[in-house]
Amino acid sequence: MATLRDIKRRIKAVQSTSKITKAMKMVSAAKFRKAQQRMFELRPYAERMSEVITRLAVDLDAEIHPLLAVRVRRNVEVLVITSDRGLCGAFNTNILKAGANHIAHLRAEGFNVSISSVGRKAKDFLKRRNVDTRNSWAGISGRLSYANAQEIAADIIESYISETVDEVIMIYNEFKSVASQKVVVNRLLPLAPIEAAKDTIPVYDIVYEPSKAEILSSLIPKNVEIQIFRALLESQASEEAARMAAMENATKSANEMILKLSLQYNKARQATITKELMDIVGGVEALKG
Repeated sequence: MATLRDIKRRIKAVQSTSKITKAMKMVSAAKFRKAQQRMFELRPYAERMSEVITRLAVDLDAEIHPLLAVRVRRNVEVLVITSDRGLCGAFNTNILKAGANHIAHLRAEGFNVSISSVGRKAKDFLKRRNVDTRNSWAGISGRLSYANAQEIAADIIESYISETVDEVIMIYNEFKSVASQKVVVNRLLPLAPIEAAKDTIPVYDIVYEPSKAEILSSLIPKNVEIQIFRALLESQASEEAARMAAMENATKSANEMILKLSLQYNKARQATITKELMDIVGGVEALKG
């Protein structure tokens, strides 16, 4: 049976843990607000960028730019986006599980699958399982910039144009709310087929300067960078929201444990006092006899 000293030591340890988790929640809340603002500011821009490219390319040959070319799928690249740090609940677990399932599904269909990762958690997960990665980026969580998206996009674009890969899939957590993040599996390259949009986009008599082809040549690589940057921002906001919720739950659990340990301590202390009183009474009775 635990002694009073052991119980008191455990209470102090849990109290220290509660202070740490509460502080981490406050830090995550501050980071979350910044990440959420950046994400909300980029969302409409990224969506509009895709719409503009679709409108420009709707009556042009898809072969006008190599990133629009749809080839026979043989080699598929999967880009998995996780965080660098843990203590964020099931945030990384959900992504890694979805990524592993999707990769297994692609391989079962006979595709050659290469893997790239963003975040130390994905890198470590793949390394532990002796899975080779084509490329990986780590250490950008908390200091994410557009330059990171440009670096990742340049590598992926080069692989696609050189026909090393025929399709690029991006898996990341999309922010829905503080309590909800959705795992998203999106095709990054080739860009969405233009044929599917021809019947839904109205045709206007617009004069372009420079030509549509020149505008597309400039916008298409930029769109890849924007879509990757959006995924990184969505992932960062989701990570901080998940960590904030995880630390809040940890703080609540610690406080509940403190109450239980305090009750246990009081019961043990009362039992000790009762035993000491019984010993005193027994001694007095013995002296009387």
